[in-house]
Amino acid sequence: MAQQERGKRSRRSILEAAAQVFDERGYDAASTNEILARTGLTRGSLYHHFPSKEAIALALVQAHAEALEAPEHPVRLQSVIDLTLMFARRLQHDPVLRASVRLSIEQTSFAYPPQAAYEQSSETILALFQEAEKRDELLPGVDVHEATATVVGSFTGLQIMSQVYSARVDLPERISVFWKFLLPGLATPGLISRLRTTPMPAE
Repeated sequence: MAQQERGKRSRRSILEAAAQVFDERGYDAASTNEILARTGLTRGSLYHHFPSKEAIALALVQAHAEALEAPEHPVRLQSVIDLTLMFARRLQHDPVLRASVRLSIEQTSFAYPPQAAYEQSSETILALFQEAEKRDELLPGVDVHEATATVVGSFTGLQIMSQVYSARVDLPERISVFWKFLLPGLATPGLISRLRTTPMPAE
């Protein structure tokens, strides 16, 4: 059991170190030597968990899907809003998720198809919008596929701008403003005043 726990810690250490290197340098400029230097582990330990730099990157990309767990709320539009705000907050503090996003956005030699991350996001948000439609939370005529594409595309652009201008410090604020503009064309009038577009206080 102790050996298993050490293995888990070593794997997490490698992922966190690789995330920092990928986030700082990008995939192509990153090297396993630099990743190892930040972990203090042996090369044998690294290859025990990951046979290549690409294998490390693939494990990091999985963090994107893990961050898409939608928060439970009786109003499904609120779940969509909260999901984007929670994802924004995690991007501020989680180097593994930041590296995952960078790997998805950049054109590199990494063979993982970049659209896969967008498909993950789109599937989660589309399902929430479809539930919101069934609960009469959306305005008549709203196309849930168009709404999904707008949210995913806008979030991607806003997080890139936030990274450039403030290292994502202002990302939650940018997402809040986005929802204030989008909701009047999306939500039924009686629902808008009940929706919160700001992050929930940290516990």
